[in-house]
Amino acid sequence: MALTSIIIPSYRSANALANNLPYLLDFIKEKGWDIEVIVVDDGSNDEGETQRVAESNNCSFLTYQVNKGKGAAVRMGMLHARGEICIFTDADIPFEAEALENIIHYLEFKEYDVVIGDRGLKDSNYFNKISSKRRFGSGFFTFIVGRFITTGISDTQCGLKGFKREIAKDLFSVSRIKGFTFDVELMYISLKRNYDIKKIPVSLRSQEGNSVNVLKHGFKMVVDLFVIKLNHLRGFYTSTD
Repeated sequence: MALTSIIIPSYRSANALANNLPYLLDFIKEKGWDIEVIVVDDGSNDEGETQRVAESNNCSFLTYQVNKGKGAAVRMGMLHARGEICIFTDADIPFEAEALENIIHYLEFKEYDVVIGDRGLKDSNYFNKISSKRRFGSGFFTFIVGRFITTGISDTQCGLKGFKREIAKDLFSVSRIKGFTFDVELMYISLKRNYDIKKIPVSLRSQEGNSVNVLKHGFKMVVDLFVIKLNHLRGFYTSTD
């Protein structure tokens, strides 16, 4: 198997990392995979706690001083990644690790460009495990995005996505959104590039991390949708090649 990079953004999530990294690393060891795990601290200002957790688990560590947003943290990790396959997920490792096998399989052997978790697929086990409030907020946002921004991809916000190395470098070299809506931007650019995208089912295993609250952050996320469209019209997503 080709070297794979797993990028984990973290904002004040040292406890979630400490509790859940061992699950991920045990799974990787069991499979005998050649993997680098990169923890990117999104300006947590936690007196080095995130760094200690990352390094005690033999993970690479990147950071910057000021909180910028999840998109900025994932971008930094992706642009530093060495793997031929690049994956990102959340600090609480929210989905069962078997989904990683699917991502690697479809990228390495089926030659897809992008593989994304989709919590709404029939074989997924997600929405029945979360609160009705969170389910409503997530459903409302995904409806808007799937209808007007990324036609054919309704679940842009699932915290598990993988890319071939060259695709990751292309997408993250032109992406601009720093906050939670960066996922939408990535899918929007991917569709404009006509990249082959595979959706896979996921099963929820943890809700310990700091997840986006669509009801709380909804206005900024909707504004970002207009920003994405504007960025496209202004030519910001033109390939850097």
